[in-house]
Amino acid sequence: MLTIGAACVAAAVACGARANAGAPGAALAAAIPPAGTDTITGVEWVRVAMPSGGALSAAVARPIGVGPHPVLVILHGTHGFAREYVALARDLAREADVVAVAACWFAGRRGAGVDLVTPIECPEAPPMPSTGMAPEALAVVDVLVGAARALPGVRPDRVALLGHSRGAVAALHYAIERGSPGRGAGGGLHAVVLNSGAYPPELAARAAALSIPALLLHGTADGPAEGGSEMTTVARARAFEAALVAARKVVEAEYFEDARHSALFYNADQRARSIRRIADFLRREGLK
Repeated sequence: MLTIGAACVAAAVACGARANAGAPGAALAAAIPPAGTDTITGVEWVRVAMPSGGALSAAVARPIGVGPHPVLVILHGTHGFAREYVALARDLAREADVVAVAACWFAGRRGAGVDLVTPIECPEAPPMPSTGMAPEALAVVDVLVGAARALPGVRPDRVALLGHSRGAVAALHYAIERGSPGRGAGGGLHAVVLNSGAYPPELAARAAALSIPALLLHGTADGPAEGGSEMTTVARARAFEAALVAARKVVEAEYFEDARHSALFYNADQRARSIRRIADFLRREGLK
């Protein structure tokens, strides 16, 4: 069973949690579970206040054992926040020995992938950004990373991001903008995991600016179906991997044969392989 540390979350300041310098808006508090999540076990819910108003909901899963532990922030795709992301956080907390934070970083959902997940509504969250590279997306991830680093029992200098689809774009953009030491809230960022990411030319062109290790997980049949697009084809993922290799960056990749954009959420074998690969990658990159 995962340990929760509910008392610490409920009294984060008393437990010694502090937002790091340069981590804007990292105000968090224990929260009532969102509607329809009362049957979800193994996580503690927190509410992260946004400086501009509103709040983000997040499920925090903790590994067994005495911390402090590295922290992993998980960003959902355009299909919206869902129970599947909470389950992923629980499994990664156990397998990777990290505090895993599955966060609702925007409200609402759209696209063909909506029917492939079980939604969790978070009406206080900001609206969906136009892209994962929009300034408002960067601002939200800033707040989430700051809040994750402020959680009790975590190592604020050992942070990783995992994103799916639009969440992968937001994670990659954040890693490029904030991944180097001394860059505010992202100063402790050590690795980024991109599942079914989109690689538009303007983002792919910045591959050489990525300063932290990356793991790409991608289906060979990715594309417009299941919430993907022309920017999520496997050809674009392979081209981005090649650009990272050419720039002498640390990159790993695994391609799932015949898998489509949202297969992580319904293909049990791909999900198990992805969890193992992510856990191994995080440990290799010092998140242990």
